[in-house]
Amino acid sequence: MTARGKFITFEGIDGAGKSTHIPFVAEWIRARGHAVLATREPGGTPVGEALRELLLHERMQADTEALLMFASRREQVLTTIEPALAAGTWVACDRFTDSTRAYQCGGRGVDPARIATLADWVHRGLVPDLTLLFDAPVAVAQRRVAQGADAPDKFEREQAAFFERVRGAYLDLAAAEPRRIKVIDSSAGIEAIRGVIRSHLEALVP
Repeated sequence: MTARGKFITFEGIDGAGKSTHIPFVAEWIRARGHAVLATREPGGTPVGEALRELLLHERMQADTEALLMFASRREQVLTTIEPALAAGTWVACDRFTDSTRAYQCGGRGVDPARIATLADWVHRGLVPDLTLLFDAPVAVAQRRVAQGADAPDKFEREQAAFFERVRGAYLDLAAAEPRRIKVIDSSAGIEAIRGVIRSHLEALVP
């Protein structure tokens, strides 16, 4: 039987630098003989990408935003993530449900119980094997966004107070699940960050 693939997620506030390291992780996985699928949320499927455009650029009620996040997630879990894992492919996903807990609950104030109900419906039993949480002070992250984004999306345009709430929610999640969620100081140099990432990946491999 083919061994099930590992599911790795990348989290952090906008500007924390998580996306920069996904190609490095994908290459690390391939170098060890595993197929890897790199994907993102919201998105990852034609339906998800269409929803991504709405989510990143249209103002909407917080509950609507959360529901659309899970609609995109459900499509991707059923058509992409679960089939890949079952075939032995490792999946590296830029954001997953921890993002919804941080952004929609921590940032927008959506009731966490609603998110828990949706998560149980949308991906019951599917929990990342490893979550890399890239953490940086809000001021540092916002400076990076300002330097790099030609047309910031609606999340990137949020105020510092919003991102302080999101960051706090992320750190609370990490404190509650330290075995899964590994906090990485993303204000450090790139080589230092990759050394930490490598150590977490090596611990994941039997």
